[in-house]
Amino acid sequence: MSALTIFTSAATTAAAVTVPATRASEDRRIPAVLGSDLEVPVKGGRLVPYANLDYAASAPCLEPVSAAVAAALPAYSSVHRGAGYASQLTTARYEQARHTVRAFVGARPDDSVVFTRNTTDATNLLARSLPEGTTAVVFDTEHHASLLPWADAVRLAPPAFPGEAVRAADEALAGIDGPKLLVVTAASNVTGELWPIAALAHIAHRHGARILVDAAQLVPHRRLNLTALDLDYVVFSGHKLYAPFGTGALIGRTDWLAAAEPYLRGGGAVKAVNDDETEWHVDPEARHEAGTPNVLGAIALAAACDALNATGWSALLREEERLIGRLRAGLAAIEGVHELSLWGPDHPRVGIVSFVVDGFTAREVAEVLSGEYGIGVRDGKFCAHPFVRHLLGAKDGGCDDVTASAVRASIGIGTTEEHVDRLVAALRDLLNRA
Repeated sequence: MSALTIFTSAATTAAAVTVPATRASEDRRIPAVLGSDLEVPVKGGRLVPYANLDYAASAPCLEPVSAAVAAALPAYSSVHRGAGYASQLTTARYEQARHTVRAFVGARPDDSVVFTRNTTDATNLLARSLPEGTTAVVFDTEHHASLLPWADAVRLAPPAFPGEAVRAADEALAGIDGPKLLVVTAASNVTGELWPIAALAHIAHRHGARILVDAAQLVPHRRLNLTALDLDYVVFSGHKLYAPFGTGALIGRTDWLAAAEPYLRGGGAVKAVNDDETEWHVDPEARHEAGTPNVLGAIALAAACDALNATGWSALLREEERLIGRLRAGLAAIEGVHELSLWGPDHPRVGIVSFVVDGFTAREVAEVLSGEYGIGVRDGKFCAHPFVRHLLGAKDGGCDDVTASAVRASIGIGTTEEHVDRLVAALRDLLNRA
């Protein structure tokens, strides 16, 4: 079977990522986020309700997440090895969080869940755990967290269409001897476009490689099933999943992690320290979590997973698609606003839109939106410099080069029609000034 044959269609890819919620869960109320009543100053000294359209950078905290952290604080104590009641209770909550995260991504029962600081930390942990001589294959469309950690990497050009991504990975992996790892995003942090991760996993395994999926931008928007998609490793961050308490996770196969040197060396990672040798834990979850972990961050992350599952993914998806459709249609109707896309306007995506505005730098647009309209967006290259340069047709341009940058609007729970309409109206006003 060829690489192009196994890639069927964009719709099939989206269906493989999204697991429909049960009908009973569809009627659950979508939880609120903290800060939905925030007012911010604008030009002239007025206060206006804040339109937060910067979810792809960091999402606000869900109310159930805040409540879970508040409930854990009175008994907060050290985890593991403590005999006191508070320590035992905190340890139980911490380990339950691990089980919750494992279930949230549909991991295999024997997969490890290692808590980290964020997606970048989780990816670097895996990079440090690769068998000697491993070659990573990574697209230039990746976030820097996936692009940069690898000691030995083959970098692939941005593919013109999803099937070309599968073909390019197929050819690259076929030419590599020894251990290999395919690294790919599930949803682009620049365009929001969904990648054909099921087809890419199939190709990786056909060549004896493993696959790491950066799911940081996917899991706030879609249910992910690691087992069904046959993924080896998944990484994501709590701060993008409505749990901004400094925790992320690496979930996946145990053997590479168990054989690797500890990510950090210190208490908790060791079974015994003797005069002439140190005996490290074989269990990757202990081996790579030295020191006192971010217990409250793990509890928050698990609470976010529970809250999203309890709400029902169908309800969340319907609301997101309604709002992102409204936003994209509004932008498309403005002459002088140009949406960025790798695979065209009809390709499935999550709630992220990046664009440029004729006659204005991205920073100018973002500053006007904030200072005059109370709208928060992101401007720059979004920690994906090669990809943004490719989309803009710019050969050069560092982080400080504002001419090779874009504006990104991203939505999530708490986004309203008024936020979307305010952004569209503000951009129309801005272009009318030119």
